[in-house]
Amino acid sequence: MRTPERALAWLLRAVGMLDLCALVAVLMPRDWHARAHALAGLGAIPDAPIVSYLTRSASSLYALYGALLLYLASDVVRYLGAVRFLALAAQAHALVLVVIDLDAGLPPWWIAAEGSVYLGWSGTVLWLVRRTARANG
Repeated sequence: MRTPERALAWLLRAVGMLDLCALVAVLMPRDWHARAHALAGLGAIPDAPIVSYLTRSASSLYALYGALLLYLASDVVRYLGAVRFLALAAQAHALVLVVIDLDAGLPPWWIAAEGSVYLGWSGTVLWLVRRTARANG
């Protein structure tokens, strides 16, 4: 495996494993969600069914995305088009998240971290996709 392919596979695996950690939030008790919310400086979490649903369903989608990244990392050359698409979608998603975060009134540190991490990782993926495509010409 060539160096850009190896780096791309490594990055997809790293982010995939990180996103799979969201499974913990799918399964953890509500009071843990409430504690995490408070520790993040967001105050008391509303005790409503929709909050529990959205917290758990969003976490399960992150985990699903992580599993997909692990699958794509198994053969980055074969799945290069899908990896490119997901990286471009992640860049658009970063901008959408910033708008959502601003509208939700999240703290500036949250907004800056979420948007920049998405843009940074997806930009790195796109750079590695270009290098992998060139190397496999």
